[in-house]
Amino acid sequence: MTPYEKLTKCYQCVTSKIDFKPKIALVLGSGLGDFAETAVDIHSTLDYSDIEGFPRSTVEGHKGRFVFGYINDVPCVVMQGRVHYYEGYPMTDVVLPARLMSMLGAKVLFLTNASGGINAGFSAGDFMLIKDHISCFVPNPLIGENIDRLGTRFPDMSRIYSPDIREIIKAIAARLGIKLQEGVYLQLTGPSFESPAEIRMLRTFGADAVGMSTAVEAIAANHCGMLVCGISCISNLACGMTDNPLTHAEVQECADKAAPKFKQLISESIKNISGYIDLHCQ
Repeated sequence: MTPYEKLTKCYQCVTSKIDFKPKIALVLGSGLGDFAETAVDIHSTLDYSDIEGFPRSTVEGHKGRFVFGYINDVPCVVMQGRVHYYEGYPMTDVVLPARLMSMLGAKVLFLTNASGGINAGFSAGDFMLIKDHISCFVPNPLIGENIDRLGTRFPDMSRIYSPDIREIIKAIAARLGIKLQEGVYLQLTGPSFESPAEIRMLRTFGADAVGMSTAVEAIAANHCGMLVCGISCISNLACGMTDNPLTHAEVQECADKAAPKFKQLISESIKNISGYIDLHCQ
């Protein structure tokens, strides 16, 4: 089965079970999944395991389901848990959810993640608005025969993270009094955390934060013609920047503490991004 055939099969399965057209797609990273229960007026839910052929999230803290509903009256599809390359899936499966949400009608992909801070000016608990990414350490999700129905063979990547939407999010953060860093996100394969020497190398490359997701999803969404934005929750300073060993429990604990501000920022941003879509994406 080709990646497009698999995608089409998942789309048919979802639409046979769910009657809902989202405007914005939101991916919740590690420790941020509770947003779906507390900030979404839920219309319906669908477990990944109930979608034929859909990859399943196996990471603790990732519930593994789609939540369809309204955030500030905006119809959204929310992923409670994503699929990672380190779980053993082919890259086409890792980006299948982003492509699927585009097929379901979403115009914007709002990515979130928990990441390690490389920039010495960052602190654990900060939010970083992603302005660009470095993805050359992981396989490009567009490798293989191009799916012409989705996008061009050689898509431009100069404006992956929409400048206009970034300005909207920055204005919301300022109005809410939420500190918002801005920087470059770098994706590695994981699942091991980085070594101190690797972090020093990544800093010289211009990365401000590092994680194990997001960049490939942004590439696939951009290829589909979606607008993309992303926020990293800086859950810890990267290896070698403190004397403490890194753990996944620390990532989740920091994200839990940041959750109230995260809820405010995401909810208000989605409301304003919806208005932008009405003006520019019809």
